[in-house]
Order: sequence, then C-alpha cells, then structure tokens
Amino acid sequence: MISVKEKNKNAFDKMKEKFGYKNRMEAPRLAKIIVSAGVGSFKDKKKLDVVADRLTKITGQKPVKKGAKLSIAAFKVRQGDPVGFQVTLHGARMHDFLDRLINIALPRTKDFRGVPTSAIDAMGNYTLGIREHIIFPETADEDLKDVFGFAVTVVTTAKTKDEAKAFFEHLGFPFSTLKKEELQGAPKVKKEKKEKTKK
Repeated sequence: MISVKEKNKNAFDKMKEKFGYKNRMEAPRLAKIIVSAGVGSFKDKKKLDVVADRLTKITGQKPVKKGAKLSIAAFKVRQGDPVGFQVTLHGARMHDFLDRLINIALPRTKDFRGVPTSAIDAMGNYTLGIREHIIFPETADEDLKDVFGFAVTVVTTAKTKDEAKAFFEHLGFPFSTLKKEELQGAPKVKKEKKEKTKK
C-alpha cells in the first residue's frame, strides 16, 4: 500500500495532464493538519484531562489548551476558562496521522458511507468532523461517558476547489457518491403535488 507521504510527493505526475502543470511546484501538496476539540461544556477537570490525553495518543503530539478570550455570562464562561484543545501537525506526524485516518479510523466508523465532498472550501482545505474519537484504535477501549468528538482540518496548497478534490482523491480520501441527504441517513421526502382547485 502506497503511503500518504509518497502520494503527496508524486501528485505532480498524477495530476499534470488534467491541470496542465509544467513545474512540480504548481502541484498541490499537504501543508499541515489541525486537530481541534471543543470542551466548553465540560466542567469536570478530569474530563478535560481525558480529552488532552486521548488527543495526545491519537496525534502523537501534546495539544495546546485554548482559553476563552471574553467573559460571556449567558454561557457561564469566564475569560481564560478552557474552551478547547488544538494540535497542529507537520511533517512525519502529519503523514502518519492522515494514513491512520484514511486507512484505519474512517472504515471503523459505524455505518460509514464515505465522506462528503461539500466539506472542501474555496481555499482548497478540507474539514471533517469526527463524532467519536474511539474510531482510532489507540483509544478503542474507552468508556462511553468519556467519548468526545473533534474536527480535523487538512490544509493544502491547492488553488481551487476542483484541484483540491482531485488531490484528496489522489491521497485516498473515501469520498461518497451518495447525495447529502442519503449520506446523513435522512429519509427521502417526496413532495406531493397540490391539486389545483377549480373555482
């Protein structure tokens, strides 16, 4: 199996015909991966420690604690209170994390049907929400009360959405061919035609 690191290097050879690249520097490549988890609703300090520890196991790097910049009485948040954790990955850790995410973690997701292409933004980045961190085998024996979700943002040097989509497909992202409603598991709703009443 070809690793993400190798695919990242040979993106020029695979995409040059479609996009007309003449220089290797024109081809998109991975810049960094940002993993972030919100903990604003957690009041138990032990739960905060659990989130920090699990993110360390999953990413191989200690997360940075993010504090609230303002005090908001409606949300019972004071300035400086922890509201999240963030990890920024580069180099070998970035490639290793993406390898495990694509080939191990995502296929372990319950009722997995692929990831949506709609999450690709105009800047060429992809943001994916993970509902349960236990899809990573490093934390598979977790208690249900300690399960939390987090977001993964893959930052690339792609210039357009189409270029980014082709690059992510080259890396091995399991994009779904289903429609958005089907991907979310929502039942299809048929619109009933209203009969025109004659006056």
